Amino acid sequence: MRQIDTLIHARWVAPISGGSRLLENHAVAIHHGMIEAVLPSEEACTRFDASEVIDRDTHLLIPGLINTHTHAAMNLMRGIADDLPLMPWLTEYIWPVESEFMSPEFVADGTDLAMAEMLRGGTTCFNDMYFFADVVAERVEAAGMRATVGMIVIDFPTVWAANADEYLEKGLALRDAWRGHDRISTVFAPHAPYTVSDAPLKKIRTYADEMDLRVHMHVHETAFEVADAQEKHGQRPLARLDDLGLLTPNFLAVHMTRLTDDEITLCARNGVHVLHSPESNLKLASGLCPVQRLIDAGINVALGTDGAASNNDLDMIGEMRTAAFIGKVAADDAGAVSADTVLRMATLGGAEALGIADTTGSIEPGKMADLCAIDLDALETQPVFDPIAALVYNVIREQVSDTWVAGQRLLADRQLTTIDEADIKARAIAWQHKLAAHSKDAS
Repeated sequence: MRQIDTLIHARWVAPISGGSRLLENHAVAIHHGMIEAVLPSEEACTRFDASEVIDRDTHLLIPGLINTHTHAAMNLMRGIADDLPLMPWLTEYIWPVESEFMSPEFVADGTDLAMAEMLRGGTTCFNDMYFFADVVAERVEAAGMRATVGMIVIDFPTVWAANADEYLEKGLALRDAWRGHDRISTVFAPHAPYTVSDAPLKKIRTYADEMDLRVHMHVHETAFEVADAQEKHGQRPLARLDDLGLLTPNFLAVHMTRLTDDEITLCARNGVHVLHSPESNLKLASGLCPVQRLIDAGINVALGTDGAASNNDLDMIGEMRTAAFIGKVAADDAGAVSADTVLRMATLGGAEALGIADTTGSIEPGKMADLCAIDLDALETQPVFDPIAALVYNVIREQVSDTWVAGQRLLADRQLTTIDEADIKARAIAWQHKLAAHSKDAS
């Protein structure tokens, strides 16, 4: 018998790739953080001698969820300015709070809070766009999660950088510091077409081409953004980005709620990935992304929550349900954006968008053991005719029992193993008091 680290037996396994939609009574063998085999449980018991055997006989085992669009530290601003459209929300509330409180400590505590929430909801990897990206990377390393950390660029000064050139310098230093890490990668993260001018975008395009790095950007989020761009630049944002050479297979376009048929064709032709954040789009009344039309055009669509300040959670299971429901409405077709489709968006689709599909996103030998176990034995999910449909349409994130990243169990029987839950909760409450006092003084 082969000696391995961990053997996980599950009632169902959804591998996402490899030809099988759903495997029953299967096991996943893990050694040195990687998946060794996926095979029937009975056979696994004769082939492997595991140091740890975990039985999940009422559970669905899926690849760890990949949240492709976050501003993790904004968890500390959850609920600070609700029921507002995007631009007033940003300019009158979020940016003033960031101007007053942004610091390495704020980002560290906010990121820890976000990671705790994500791990408890089955998310193993996230793609972040925020200030003090070096701090974000350090917190990810400490927690054991997987992340793509954004090298943010904005034209205007913040406590993080004085101008676009300094943002780029700090971003490139971040890339050099974490290059080659097995769980942490970097992307360029220009905020949006309306906050980044042509000169830094041209530099980003050059660097991205030379380094083969992704570019993560909010694009066509609202009707106002598109109309404002036409007035200021004489063209829609996607046309401008195309002229700058940014629309390539390395481009990750977030939101994309306002699209013409020609723009969908343009994105498909250039291999652009779309990062869909349905709940944030709904809450800010930004619009509906035409997900099924994008998929039909051959575009890879991944899923993200956006930040908790505009969602107001980082619940990828809830995001899958919302994506499926509004995708059907947007397409006027109950068969559009199926349960299988959104599960792929939340796993392998995200890995493909981030350029890490050879590492994670599906349950197959040779990939890292990034996994999530969900208990389907709850009364509210009975009876279970189709475990994948049950996951998307019935499950709540509290049914996630275990989460692994590279074979390390970061959530075990609902308990975090690398983040002190009581400590991060106390830090979050302390920030609540500071921000509430600021809001009272400002009023």
